[in-house]
Amino acid sequence: MEYNKAFDLAKEIYHYCKQLKEEKKEYDISRQLLRSGTSIGANLAEVNGAISKQDFSAKVSIAYKGCLETQFWLKFPYEVTLIDIIDYESLFNKADEIGKILFTILKTTRINNQ
Repeated sequence: MEYNKAFDLAKEIYHYCKQLKEEKKEYDISRQLLRSGTSIGANLAEVNGAISKQDFSAKVSIAYKGCLETQFWLKFPYEVTLIDIIDYESLFNKADEIGKILFTILKTTRINNQ
């Protein structure tokens, strides 16, 4: 479930970054946003190959941190008026939703591993 949401977010971020480069000629921020926004799903894909509970937790943790980084790279262009509020809120909220799911998974798996 969270993998599919992360994959969908990655596609949306890809298209937004393409637009950001074409319309605003902003390459540095779009590159950072694309990297962090696509890393969430990539790290969740690796979760399926986790070889232990600790490996599983570590990979989910990296994906969670990718959500936080993506939110930063969305907030920054919003604050400097490169992204409008509708795009910002939509993408930010999707990253936030995925992050909350991943944080819950982390809490659950770490409590169960103690």
